Amino acid sequence: MIGRFPFMKTTLLSAEAKNTISHAVDVLQQGGVVAFPTDTVYGLGALAFDEDSIRRLYRIKGREHTKAIAVLISEADALNQIAEAPSEAAMRLARRFWPGPLTLVLPRNQRVPEALAAGESIGVRVPDHPFALALLKAAGPMGVTSANRSGEANASTAVEVLAQLEGRAHLVVDGGTAPRGVPSTVVDMMGEMPKVLREGPISEAELLATLA
Repeated sequence: MIGRFPFMKTTLLSAEAKNTISHAVDVLQQGGVVAFPTDTVYGLGALAFDEDSIRRLYRIKGREHTKAIAVLISEADALNQIAEAPSEAAMRLARRFWPGPLTLVLPRNQRVPEALAAGESIGVRVPDHPFALALLKAAGPMGVTSANRSGEANASTAVEVLAQLEGRAHLVVDGGTAPRGVPSTVVDMMGEMPKVLREGPISEAELLATLA
């Protein structure tokens, strides 16, 4: 099992290197935390069903435990592992915008650790980035937050990640500049009508047009 924070060394690997995925999976399975590129900003993640790793993720991020962390999955078919009975409206949005910069807030599957989301809901997304998708396919669902210290600027490059998290994260994967550089649109689908909690690359007008 990888040691607890603070860590003494952060490994930096290229997303294009042959063994980066297998190395990242090994780090995750040992309880480690990995920073990697997504289609929005760089993410900092741990295995979603490993409570100790999720708690470590909160400590590294400096995030309050009252603030839930979203889960990234490799495909919409994996949604039932994380969410409980998503509505038809939620599935319409997922089919339209996944993979992509849309986080849906859905009823939490009770198998999801309370360390990740103590309430009844959980945010879920499928990122539109080849490395992120390959990692998620190999490792399974991951609890992922932006790869920066709480209150600091989002990171769009591995250099920006290291500036904040070197010596804290076990592994940083360099995949160049994140394509969008802004976090995903977050939509609460717990009620009868969708509610935009955070504006992002997908506009409210696009969401409503999909549901019309």
